[in-house]
Amino acid sequence: MTTEENRPARRDPYALALRTGGPVYLRLADGRWTWLPVHRWYAQPTRADETLLERCAGPVLDVGCGPGRLCRALLHQSIFAVGIDVAPRAVACTIALGGTALCRSVFAPLPGEGAWQTLLLADGNIGIGGDPRALVRRCTQLIAPTGVLLVEVEQIDVAERCTAWVEDTHGHRGPPFPWARLGAPALRRIAPELGLGVTDEWRSDHRSFLALSPQCTARGRPS
Repeated sequence: MTTEENRPARRDPYALALRTGGPVYLRLADGRWTWLPVHRWYAQPTRADETLLERCAGPVLDVGCGPGRLCRALLHQSIFAVGIDVAPRAVACTIALGGTALCRSVFAPLPGEGAWQTLLLADGNIGIGGDPRALVRRCTQLIAPTGVLLVEVEQIDVAERCTAWVEDTHGHRGPPFPWARLGAPALRRIAPELGLGVTDEWRSDHRSFLALSPQCTARGRPS
């Protein structure tokens, strides 16, 4: 989970949480909130994470990598993986812990466009930018025709675009940013519009995931 945040860490609850391990939560504009599991992002991959990792073929792009637990685990398995995140603190943490990462938005020019075999959108990162259609469309530009998107989705059937910010337990908040929440049924509905087919769907440790791949036309190109 990332925010478009460049302020010093002492003023940024998200950067501070990455430095200290939390606690911090995501607050929606209507008052709802959810804890951000920063401690899990620093820990060894969980069984649910492993179900993602075992479906990865390199090269892998981890979008919204945070402190980089997934891309670092892949590198340990000798699978080439790069994380991207707009939060400088997240990128610095990934690199300091032995991963490879760029401080870059998924919507910015990226190396290897059209050649990534796996693209990860874990930890709610389907919400990046507040427009899942635009995000998934961009991700299809990044993967190879034989590639796959591995996406973590909400447990419930939801399709919601909203405004959110990161807030700590003292009420200090970061700036608002566009966010989205998407469940598996909603992602299945929009996938065909974007030339994608769902090739796998599974749950692990109360988390839900889908795998999507480009649907090819008779000419062998993505539709």
